Amino acid sequence: MSKTLADPAEMMRRGAPRLIRSDEELAEYSCTLFSLTAKPRPTAAEQEAINLLTLLIEHYETLRYPLPEARPVEVLRLLLERNGVSQGKLTPELGFQASASLILRGKRQFTRGHIARLSRRFNVSPAVFFDEASAIPLRLTVKKKSARPARTKVRQPKSAQ
Repeated sequence: MSKTLADPAEMMRRGAPRLIRSDEELAEYSCTLFSLTAKPRPTAAEQEAINLLTLLIEHYETLRYPLPEARPVEVLRLLLERNGVSQGKLTPELGFQASASLILRGKRQFTRGHIARLSRRFNVSPAVFFDEASAIPLRLTVKKKSARPARTKVRQPKSAQ
């Protein structure tokens, strides 16, 4: 066993990070995380602290503020409303105006490209646009069309003509 973990009680007494139990602790851990991530070149120890604090914050927020189940289209509608974006302004992310309309009416699914562009625009995880019903396969198996053999004129030898 390592020296660090030999006496966990002493480690906790000295203020080692632990599970977050309140919103006050969440604010404290978040402030510390922001100050560490603001550094241009964190040391290896600081990077370890960033990883640990991120894990602890995500764990607390997942338990305390669970996300409700929502279809990807509902998530997009909420993002549009919260950001004051109209359907017509989604053309760069969804292509044509008609595509946005079809997607918002549930008549068409998101493509990987849509998801990537929407997650960048709204600064959210691409995962919010996935659900089991609209899962996009990682690889499409498409049969390649066999190429037609090029038509070549068969020349008859002059003696056969």
